[in-house]
Amino acid sequence: MGSIPGKSCGPCTMCCKVLVIDHFKKDAGVLCEHCTLKGGCKVYETRPDVCRDYECDWMMERSLGPQLRPDKVGTILMEDADSDEYQAVVDPSTPMAWRNPLVFKVLLSKAKEGRVVVAKAGAKTWRIFDDGSFKPWT
Repeated sequence: MGSIPGKSCGPCTMCCKVLVIDHFKKDAGVLCEHCTLKGGCKVYETRPDVCRDYECDWMMERSLGPQLRPDKVGTILMEDADSDEYQAVVDPSTPMAWRNPLVFKVLLSKAKEGRVVVAKAGAKTWRIFDDGSFKPWT
């Protein structure tokens, strides 16, 4: 699936910071050594498949407006490629950013669709339920 016309990463580099990238031995919350803040990836043309294949839901979903760009809300919304989970991934230094009302509304709607919805901040994970409650999850 391609990105929505008119949407671009722009100055957002959230995925380069909050996601674990085993290829570069990069942990969550640590800016990738190949990323320049507000400048993007220095190895973009030769980036590994894990980066090339990554799809941020903000870029792919028309329903997610400009106010939900990851760097503006501190949260990346994404499908987990390895499971059926819908995830909100945040910087471990701001572990509750997923509680932003704009973000939480999206998470709650996914839970009401019957999805397993989780928020992740480094090693911490919470499960969000369709009634709006949440609890730590392993």
